[in-house]
Amino acid sequence: MNHYIRYESNPHSARKDRQNLKRMFPFIWEYKGRVLFALLCLIFSKLAIVGVPFILKEVVDTLDVKSNVALVLPLALLLAYGALRLAGSMFNELRDAVFARVRYHAMRRVSTRVFEHLHNLSLRFHLDRRTGNISRDLERGAGSVSSILNYMVFNILPTIAEFLLVAGILLTQYESRFALAVFSTVIIYFIFTFMITEWRMHFRHEMNAMDSQANGRAVDALLNYETVKYFNNEKLELRRYDETLGRWEGAAVRSQTSMSLLNFGQGGIIAIGVTMIMVFAGQGVVSGQMSIGDLVMVNALMLQLFMPLGFLGIVYRQLKYALADMDLMFRLLGQQSDIQDTEQAVQLQIKQGHVHFEHVAFAYHEERPILHDISFDIQPGQKLAVVGPSGAGKSTLARLLFRFYDVTGGQIFIDGQDIAKVTQQSLRETIGIVPQDTVLFNDSIYYNIQYAKPDASREEVIQAAKLAHIHEFIESLPNGYETVVGERGLKLSGGEKQRVAIARVILKNPTILVFDEATSSLDSQSEKVILKALQEVSENHTTLVIAHRLSTIIDADQILVLDNGRIVEQGSHRQLLKQKGVYENLWQLQQEQNDLPEQDTQDKTPINE
Repeated sequence: MNHYIRYESNPHSARKDRQNLKRMFPFIWEYKGRVLFALLCLIFSKLAIVGVPFILKEVVDTLDVKSNVALVLPLALLLAYGALRLAGSMFNELRDAVFARVRYHAMRRVSTRVFEHLHNLSLRFHLDRRTGNISRDLERGAGSVSSILNYMVFNILPTIAEFLLVAGILLTQYESRFALAVFSTVIIYFIFTFMITEWRMHFRHEMNAMDSQANGRAVDALLNYETVKYFNNEKLELRRYDETLGRWEGAAVRSQTSMSLLNFGQGGIIAIGVTMIMVFAGQGVVSGQMSIGDLVMVNALMLQLFMPLGFLGIVYRQLKYALADMDLMFRLLGQQSDIQDTEQAVQLQIKQGHVHFEHVAFAYHEERPILHDISFDIQPGQKLAVVGPSGAGKSTLARLLFRFYDVTGGQIFIDGQDIAKVTQQSLRETIGIVPQDTVLFNDSIYYNIQYAKPDASREEVIQAAKLAHIHEFIESLPNGYETVVGERGLKLSGGEKQRVAIARVILKNPTILVFDEATSSLDSQSEKVILKALQEVSENHTTLVIAHRLSTIIDADQILVLDNGRIVEQGSHRQLLKQKGVYENLWQLQQEQNDLPEQDTQDKTPINE
C-alpha cells in the first residue's frame, strides 16, 4: 500500500483549495496587528493612486483656457499631484515592509509543521515514500504559502479595491454607459481567464508530477551511486531520468502554448474595453458634456485599472499553480500515522527493565503473517538472543519493541506496563539500539555521537567514544572529532560506523539495549573489537540481541530460535546444542564455513547454564 499521495492518480480529484486557505489562515493571523495595518496601508495607497487622475483633470482643465487670459501655472495642483503619487508609493512600500514578517513567518511555521509531521508519521509511511519526491513537494509547498500571500495582499486585494473605487467614480461622475463598459469588460475578462485557466491546469499538475518523479529518481540514483557503478547502469539511470524529463518537457510546452493563447485573449478583451470607453469619452468631449480634463481622467483611470487587471490574469494562473502545490503539502499533513498515542497514554515508568512478550502476533499485511504466538521474558540485567534463518521475523521483534508497528495480537510489557498504553517518546527514551546498518548524518563524528544526548558535554562524548574503542581512531584523523563522515557515513568503514553507533548508545545510557545483527557484515578483526565493546556496554542492562553469527551470542542467558515466525527452540547455548535441532544445525553450518573456530567456542562457552 502506497501511503504517499501523488497527483498522477487523479490530478483533479480531492482538491480542497478553500479548505487549504482556511488551514493557512491561522499561520497568518499570528500577526493580526500587522495584517490589519497592512490592509489599512493598502486602502490609503489606493485612495492616493485613484486621487491622481482627479488632480490631473483639474490641471488639464486649468491649462485648457480658450480665452486670451494669460495662463497661470497651477502650482498647488501640481504639488498635490506629486504628493499623491509619493503617498501612494509610500503606503505601498510600508504595506510590503509590515507584511514581510507575516509572510515569512507563515512560511517558517508551515515548513516546521510539515517537518514535525513527517517525523511523527509511522515507519510504514517512510518505507513507502520517495525522499526526492517529498523534498521537492515540500519545497514547492512552502514556496506556495509565500506566493499565495504575495498574490493576495500585493495583487488581488489591491486590484479589487481599485476596481471598486474606479467603478464608484464612474457611476457618480459620468454616464452609466462608462460603468457598464467597465463592468462588462471585467466580467468577460474574468470568465475567459477562469475557463481557460481551469482547462489548462492539468498541464501544471502533470508538470508537478513529472518534476517530483524526476527529482526522486535523481536522488535515488545518487544515494545508490555505488550500486549504479557496480552494475554499469549509468546509461539506464540517465535514460529513466531523461524519459521523465521528456514527459515534463511535453507538459511544459503545452502549458506555455496554452498560456500564450490565454494572454492573447486577455489582451484582446482589455483592448476592446478600453477602446469602447475612450470612444464614449471622445463623444462626450465633442458634444460638450465632458471637458478635455474629463477625457484625460477617464483615460488615466482606465490605465490604472486595466494594467493591474492584465497582471491579474497572470496572478490568477500563478495562484492556481500555488494552490496545487500547497494542496500536495496539506494532503501530506493530512496523512495519519498508523502508530499514535492513545488519549490516556502515560509516561513509561522504568523500575528494573523487565521485558515481556505475551502471545505476540504480527503481520505487515494481513495475507502475510510474520510472527505467531511469540512469548518470552528478558529479566532485568539479562541478555536474550534471537537467532534463526533470514525472514524468520527476528528484526521485527526490535521494531515492535520500539513500537514502530503495533502488534496485531498479544501484548508487549516493560516493567508490567503495556507499551501500547504509554507515550512513544517515553518508550523510546528507555531503549537504545545498535542497528545492523548504521546510517550517520552527513556531519562531524562529534555531532553523530552527541546526537544521542544533544546537551552532553564534550567530556561525556569523548568518554563514550573511549568506551566504544573508537577514541584513538578519531584522534588519528586530521580533523579529529570534527571529521565529516559524508552522506550516510560512507567515508567510514562498516566497523568504524558500528563503533560510532555503540558510542552513541553508551552516551544515551538506556535501560534496555537492542543489538540488531550489529556485527553481521564485519570482518573477524572488526567483529572482535565490536564484540568486546558490546559486552562492556551490555553489562547491567536488559539486552535483546538479534544475531546472525552465533559466535556473538553464546554467552547469552537465553537464546530463542525463530523459524517461520515461531519459537521452535529456546534455552542456553549448551542446552540448544544438546537438543540436536535447528540451532545445532546452524552451529554446524557456521563451523564448516570456518566462521567459528572450535577453540574459541570452548573458551567462550559459559560454565553456568
